[in-house]
Amino acid sequence: MRLAIIVLLFCLGSISTSVGQLHLRQQLATYMQAQHDVNRFAGVVLITRHDTILLHQAYGLADAEWAVSNTLDTKFALASITKHITALAVLQLAEHGRLQLTDKLSTFLPGFPNGDAISLHQLLTHTAGLALDFEELYLYHTAVSKDSALAFIQKQPAQFDPGTRIGYSNVGYFLLGQIIEKASGMSYGEYLQKNIFDVAAMTNTGLHSNTALVPSLARSYCREGETFVKNPYINWDLNVGHDGLYSTAGDLAKLDRALRGTALLSEASKSLMATQHNKRFPGNGFLDHYGYGVFVDPYYSHGRHLLTHSGGYFGAMTTLDRYPQDGILVTVLSNNQAESHWIGYGLAGILFGKAVEVPYVHRPIAVAPPKLAHYAGHYKEIRILYINGQLYLQDQDTPLVAESPRKFFNQNIPDRKVEFLTNKAGRVYALTLTKGGVKDPPRKKSGSAGR
Repeated sequence: MRLAIIVLLFCLGSISTSVGQLHLRQQLATYMQAQHDVNRFAGVVLITRHDTILLHQAYGLADAEWAVSNTLDTKFALASITKHITALAVLQLAEHGRLQLTDKLSTFLPGFPNGDAISLHQLLTHTAGLALDFEELYLYHTAVSKDSALAFIQKQPAQFDPGTRIGYSNVGYFLLGQIIEKASGMSYGEYLQKNIFDVAAMTNTGLHSNTALVPSLARSYCREGETFVKNPYINWDLNVGHDGLYSTAGDLAKLDRALRGTALLSEASKSLMATQHNKRFPGNGFLDHYGYGVFVDPYYSHGRHLLTHSGGYFGAMTTLDRYPQDGILVTVLSNNQAESHWIGYGLAGILFGKAVEVPYVHRPIAVAPPKLAHYAGHYKEIRILYINGQLYLQDQDTPLVAESPRKFFNQNIPDRKVEFLTNKAGRVYALTLTKGGVKDPPRKKSGSAGR
């Protein structure tokens, strides 16, 4: 009798778990279908928990001109997720004694300005003071050599003295790509293929090329208001290290699995990668949470341990979110500039049991300017501007449109929503900001007496 009760309880628990997981799958699927139907998301999403697939779905078109649909095997430009893999390669070379993280840039690129002061550690953590980018060379231009690019980069003014601040730098990771070549004696693409992609069985990942044909590679489309346009020409011979890789959601799951063991990196190197190296520079957005090629527990982590990197460049919007303590992977790859970063945030919110708003069609209404003026002010780090009868979020690039007297949205990013909170006397005392369907805690207005 006792055994029968135990078996019954076990069965009931299994049924409850199965029902809960089915409900969770339905929530995830409903949210993503709305992202496609309402916000026109195009791409692939993969969500796993303990390697069990909760959602793996393709949406939209890989080629809009030929009406070719995205599939689970579609390859997407990774944009800055490439930095995560570049950092991984540098750490491998350090393990093998081919370089040290304390090495100076001048060791590999003699004559570089401040080269004796800039370390590989600083390049990895965006603290070298180098310029943000050099896209004027790799956009539109078809015949610029790497030597010419290096000569151009050397002439760019520094953002700050090495090691004194944080400044996100594509230039720094481009240089790391060149350092990988010099330290390994192989091209950047060859090194990654042999030492990372082959080891992790990532058969659908590689380096973009100006000439090679890549089967099932999605084209990227930029958003211009309500329409889409082709992304500009990018010279992939130069856009490497900081960008340049393509992959599938399935291959990124293989990378996640490989990084759980020691096939790619030792436990010591993984710990070094996942250390918040920039904590001595607080108040810099979330760059103070940067490790080596990864953000460690940034503010959008839902209070969980999160290792993440996103990318965004001319239509390609990507995010790779790993919650190792929860066994969760959330990968969102888009080829039409969808807000993959905040979509991943919303999907994770569903997984962690938060109330997440499903995308819906916002319908504008008119609100009298005198009422709008009352909403202007500072709400902690959020600034609401009122200029010529129009509200703006942070700056004039982000106008807010009313959908109710107190709720506003941004037409270019409908998932970004602001709601103003008023007391019984009708005075504004706080606002809440919703991103990806997840509502932040209220931010109190400066000078407000509260409720």
